Amino acid sequence: MFSLFKSDPLKKLQKSYKAKLEQAMLAQRGGDIRTYSTLTAEAEKIKEEIDALESKKAV
Repeated sequence: MFSLFKSDPLKKLQKSYKAKLEQAMLAQRGGDIRTYSTLTAEAEKIKEEIDALESKKAV
């Protein structure tokens, strides 16, 4: 009954992932390649967490 009020960690991670990719894109457009690569690496780590959660749900 109370699971209705729990936040879904998968949705939170997906939102964070999209935000990181957008920040990385803006940094790349601004010519800041170092920040772009840092943000892209962070986004990849978040993507790995998303994949792990999705595979855990599938099983």
